[in-house]
Amino acid sequence: MTQETATSLELARKVLRIEAAAILGLVDRLDGAFERALQLLFECRGRAIVTGMGKSGIISRKIAATLSSTGTPAFFLHPAEAIHGDLGAIREDDVVIALSHSGETEELIKLLESIRRIGAKLIAFTGSAKSTLARAADVTLDCGIAEEACPMNLVPTASTTASLALGDALAMCLLVRKGFREEQFASLHPGGKLGRKLMSVDTAMHGGDAAPRVAMAAIMPDIIHEMTSKRLGMTAVVDRDGRLQGVFTDGDLRRLMISRPPNAVLALTAGEVMTPNPLTIRRDMLAVEALRIMEAHKITSVIVVDGDRQVEGVVHLHDLWRTNMF
Repeated sequence: MTQETATSLELARKVLRIEAAAILGLVDRLDGAFERALQLLFECRGRAIVTGMGKSGIISRKIAATLSSTGTPAFFLHPAEAIHGDLGAIREDDVVIALSHSGETEELIKLLESIRRIGAKLIAFTGSAKSTLARAADVTLDCGIAEEACPMNLVPTASTTASLALGDALAMCLLVRKGFREEQFASLHPGGKLGRKLMSVDTAMHGGDAAPRVAMAAIMPDIIHEMTSKRLGMTAVVDRDGRLQGVFTDGDLRRLMISRPPNAVLALTAGEVMTPNPLTIRRDMLAVEALRIMEAHKITSVIVVDGDRQVEGVVHLHDLWRTNMF
């Protein structure tokens, strides 16, 4: 290892320690102000509007994106553009979250009078409790740091890291207070692997005529034909009203062929060979939960039913893997 490499690694470790310390320093400073900020956002009937200049603006965009993805309508507003015509984006029932480490960022200060005139609430993220921004805010959250990670103590590094972490803390607490669920998260993330992972069962199941099912009086040749044509290695067994009564699988058939003469097997009905009261799921269950159930019970297919136990479909393990949900 060269001296130059050793020096770089030493500096990198120092940067990480300083930024980690900046976040840890926030922990003991959390107080009633955080709770008041959380309540303002929880009671907000409009949008959360996050604003900041420069590096704080970049952090603001991320905080707005996190809020939006977890059930709180939010967007980033550039403060310079706001004072040049975009103030119409702020409404009386909104909550503005303004980020400025100094609390004296010129473009933000120029927004304060307008925010007050409009009637929106203001939450400040700042490192200076005595700043103009802090004094104007309804709630001020302390993002002060001991030092920046920059060797010159100039480039916003630890300060932006602290603001980002505090924004995440606020968003996660708001998520919990609102009772935001996995199903809601899935509806906001329909694209990509994450969206597929959080899809509901009805997006992956074989429904309608593609779901194998036979009547309880069906004889073995008909049962075999249904399982073979639907290619799921099983079939649901239903009564005259279409309600699920049992399940019959390829494994059940193999065991019968070993234990009984072939002619005797062919004469059996579905009602005689089925496994009664099989495991079922609902179509609105998350696909990831269906996978957990199948793995826990060591089965490759599970039947989807409605509240009246009418068969709505069948989910097969291979379909979940083929769609790259997991």
